[in-house]
Amino acid sequence: MSAENLVSFDIPEEDIKKVQDALKIVTDILRKYLIALSPDQRRMMLKMGDGSEPFVIKVLDYVKSNPQFLPAVLSAEEMDKDWKAINQLVPILRIIDQLASNLSDTIMEAGSELYKACLGYYKGVEIGAVMNYPDAKPISEDLGKRFVGQGRRRKPPGDS
Repeated sequence: MSAENLVSFDIPEEDIKKVQDALKIVTDILRKYLIALSPDQRRMMLKMGDGSEPFVIKVLDYVKSNPQFLPAVLSAEEMDKDWKAINQLVPILRIIDQLASNLSDTIMEAGSELYKACLGYYKGVEIGAVMNYPDAKPISEDLGKRFVGQGRRRKPPGDS
């Protein structure tokens, strides 16, 4: 294996089960509050970002101190509910985003390590086939199907 084997662990099944159970609890609790938007809805909607947040906070303060300017079609109560929902859900989203990022990175690294090891095995089988080792040729041909039509690849810069 590589000298840089960053992913080398075996998570006990009981820990995996605990995580799945905990995530199910979180999902079940939040399910009644969350919505799903279509790609078109997401693309078309007005979005509040970090730059708009100070403006929104000022408006919410002005709505409380000067409600006479609030159009009748708008509700200060609903505006407060939206603000409260944002403030309740954003910290949860940040935790989940960090977890998702770390999960993704760990899976990507494990996949890279595994694929690199598999390519090493395949190279060994190819050498075995060239040297007429028993069983090497059918394994090489079977594994070689993965690379049909790809041609010879150049090594990435920095590899030797």
